[in-house]
Amino acid sequence: MGFSSMNIDERILSAIRALGFTKPTEVQEKTIPIAMQGKDIIGQSMTGSGKTIAFAVPLLHFIEKHKGVQALILVPTRELAEQVASHIEKIAKNMNFRVCKIYGGVSISPQIDQLRFSEIVVGTPGRIMDHMNRRTIDFSRVKVLVLDEADRMLDMGFVDDIEKILRHIPKKRQTMLFSATMPDQILRIAHRHMHDPINIKAEITVPAHKLRQYYYDVKQDEKVSLLVHLIKKEKPNLAIVFCSTKRTTDIVARLLAEQGIDAKAIHGDLSQQHRSRVMEGFHKGKSHVLVATDVASRGLDIKDVTHVFNFDVPRDLDSYTHRIGRTARIGKEGKAILLLAREDHEAFRRLLKKEGSIEKGPREDFPKLQVRFHSENRRQDHGFNRKRRFHHRR
Repeated sequence: MGFSSMNIDERILSAIRALGFTKPTEVQEKTIPIAMQGKDIIGQSMTGSGKTIAFAVPLLHFIEKHKGVQALILVPTRELAEQVASHIEKIAKNMNFRVCKIYGGVSISPQIDQLRFSEIVVGTPGRIMDHMNRRTIDFSRVKVLVLDEADRMLDMGFVDDIEKILRHIPKKRQTMLFSATMPDQILRIAHRHMHDPINIKAEITVPAHKLRQYYYDVKQDEKVSLLVHLIKKEKPNLAIVFCSTKRTTDIVARLLAEQGIDAKAIHGDLSQQHRSRVMEGFHKGKSHVLVATDVASRGLDIKDVTHVFNFDVPRDLDSYTHRIGRTARIGKEGKAILLLAREDHEAFRRLLKKEGSIEKGPREDFPKLQVRFHSENRRQDHGFNRKRRFHHRR
């Protein structure tokens, strides 16, 4: 089934074609016709499978100009709010709907002004709650509610905020929930707040033949050396290095940069302006290595990532799945590499029981860089061995 056979408004079809999309993805093909009927949807699909178009196309058919906020899309992070809002604006460009982005880390006043004239709101639960408490947002006319990356919102502790927000939205509405995984808590929310939802499952994992996964055994104090060697050897187009803590992220990005690798860090302690600048540069290829906490592993549509490096072992299979889901997207190939120190092996064994397709990487001879983590960093970073004391020599 193509977009043209889905009874989509010609203005939306024209915008989709202008974006270069000619054939719907699996989640779009399964979701759009059902959602166009106004039915509630529970959609399970991996990040990068095209969910935004899947829910944006139907909701654009149900809202009207100058009738207040009629669609609310809840997302877990500021970056995802920016991304989803941008996609919806492009799809709705011929319909003149206004999209308001609501998230923290920036002034609330411009958001209050924009809310007066917007039909669609894309926001994070925390800042949405701020507007509710200030009575600067009116949900009385909401017709469509979307929970995007629902499992990530639960991971981040937003479940109580979500419940409160749902209680202030008209019960007579369409609700669409999308999540890569379906923990019991999400299913309980669906049971309480959705009406006879249709379950859709599509593109849950990356095909094994498209994504090659490797692990390397390495001493903890040689992880950076091996990472530098692998990045220079692999020559990725775009790569993401995932770290377990914000401090580790900063340190690794700095050390990579000192080795001549164009790397930038992104995590929750950075200002929104800085994070936006880093992401914009990464999208445009100005930097080709993004060093990130898991904030970047969920929901972001970063095209053409060829390599994912796990500097630290993620805490669980879901986190690992979302990390490696940054590459090998929409039919492309990718590589995921995991660096294992001795203290990582227990977590890795648990991971391997569920994800059995990780091969041992070939033996690598690499120069052992002499690097030093500043004492103030080591004290605050639990991701590194505190006994290491070495300095950087060029």
